[in-house]
Amino acid sequence: MAFNLPTETAKGKVREVELGAGGKAKKEGGENCLPFHLWEGQMPNRPMVAAEVSDEVGEFPAALEKALGDVKNDPVAWAKKAVGEWGADAVFLLLTSTDPKATDAPPEQAADTVIKVEEAIDVPLIVYGTEDLEKDAELMKVVATKAEGKNLVMGPAKEENFKRIGAPAIGYKQTVVGMTPIDVNLAKQLNILLTNLGMEADKLIIDPTTGALGYGLEYTYSVMERLKIAALMQNDSMTQMPLLGNVGFQAWKTKEAKSSQEEYPEWGDPEKRGIMWETITALALLLAGADILVLRHPESIRLTKKLIDDLCAVGV
Repeated sequence: MAFNLPTETAKGKVREVELGAGGKAKKEGGENCLPFHLWEGQMPNRPMVAAEVSDEVGEFPAALEKALGDVKNDPVAWAKKAVGEWGADAVFLLLTSTDPKATDAPPEQAADTVIKVEEAIDVPLIVYGTEDLEKDAELMKVVATKAEGKNLVMGPAKEENFKRIGAPAIGYKQTVVGMTPIDVNLAKQLNILLTNLGMEADKLIIDPTTGALGYGLEYTYSVMERLKIAALMQNDSMTQMPLLGNVGFQAWKTKEAKSSQEEYPEWGDPEKRGIMWETITALALLLAGADILVLRHPESIRLTKKLIDDLCAVGV
C-alpha cells in the first residue's frame, strides 16, 4: 500500500523583507511552511548566512585569529573577504568601537566606517551597536542619516530605545531589527510598538536573542519555533517577521570554543571544536526557523551554507 505523507497547510506566512537597495537588495522570509517542510509549502528565499565583521577587535580565540589574518583590523577588507572568498550572503557589521565601556568612539566616526563597508560590498549590510541603550540610539540616528535610502538593517532596537532607533529608520528608509530577551510575547509586543510608531511591518526583523550550544540554545530554539508556529499556524500578524540568530558572538565565547588544547587536551583540536560549536548552533536554529544567521568563522559559513543546500534539496 502506498504511503501518503501527511501534510498540514499553514494559515499564514512570514512577511518578505528586503535587505539592501538597488543591485545589492536581497529578500528574506516569505515562507508559508515550517522550516524545510517543502512538501507542505514554499520557502521562496533560502535562509541567509551573514558574516560578522567588527570595526574593533580585542582578543579572539586562536582559530578566529588564524582565519582572519591581516584583515582583523580593517573592517572594509574583512567585509570584502567575507563576501568574495567566504561566500557570505550579507555582512553583519558590529560597531564594537562605540561601546561606552571601552573605546567609546563617536557615532560620526562609526557611521563613516558603515558607509565605507557598504560601498565596498555588493550584498546587504546589517549594522549593530553594542546594546548600550543610550549610545545605540545616538549611533543609529547618525547611521540612518548618512546612509539615507540604502536600506541598511539597523539594530538592535529594544523596548527602552525603540522610538529613537525606529524614528530615524522610518525617516531615512532603513530596516530595523528588534531584540527581546528570549520571550515570544516580548518579541510580539516590540513589533506592535514599532508598527504603532509608524514602521512598516515588512521593514522589521526579529532578534529573539541567541543562546549557544550548551548555553541556552534550547531556550532560543523553543522561542524561535513558537514564533514561527504563531506566524504560520495561528496567522499572528505581529510574529510574521523573519528571524535573526546572532550565532557567532555567542558560540565563540563559550568555554568549549575558546579553550586551548593545553587546557583541555581530551577535547581535541580547538579549531575544529570551535567551528563545530558554531555550526551545530547554526543548524539547530535553522531547524527552529531562523531566516538570517550571523557567523564568524569562514569554515562555519561554508558548512552552514552546505547544510542549507542539503536541506533545501530534500526538504527534511
